[in-house]
Amino acid sequence: GLLSVIQRLKGSPEQELRIVLLGLDNAGKTTLLKRIASEEVSTITPTQGFNIKSVHSHGLKLNVWDIGGQRSIRPYWRKYLGSTDLLIYVIDSADQKRFEETGQELAELTEEEALMGVPLLVFANKQDLVTAAPAAEIAEGLSLHTYRDREWQIQACSALSGEGVQDGMNWISSQIMNRKK
Repeated sequence: GLLSVIQRLKGSPEQELRIVLLGLDNAGKTTLLKRIASEEVSTITPTQGFNIKSVHSHGLKLNVWDIGGQRSIRPYWRKYLGSTDLLIYVIDSADQKRFEETGQELAELTEEEALMGVPLLVFANKQDLVTAAPAAEIAEGLSLHTYRDREWQIQACSALSGEGVQDGMNWISSQIMNRKK
């Protein structure tokens, strides 16, 4: 039962995961990463290249690669996909003019051989803005329901306030627990 699961987890060394954090520029990837790492999020500058952070959460060591989303950097995303355990894709829910572009990038990513079957967490970020589209509408626009080769979840959040971020992290944790069984 539950007790044996807890004992197994306590007795097992911390599991390391490689997470790639992607999305278009200005989606809120670095803010999200800093929020997950419990760091200050009041001053964030656009990522030139990438940030790597090791975050300890739910008994897991998450090695998170936050890679810039500028158009000139996106062709290099593929070089960082090997050995990825989980893909986090961040969308600016308030930037509806770029939904088609972000949807195209996500569709191309999920076709990559290195990401076949890799669980996908989509953070529908910036839900604190009045112009933000609801997560369900974004999921529909991205055709997430057609993804049959992987587990996926869309999570409404505000990386700035932190709302919804923990729910996404809980989903990641449940994915890892399910994989251990």
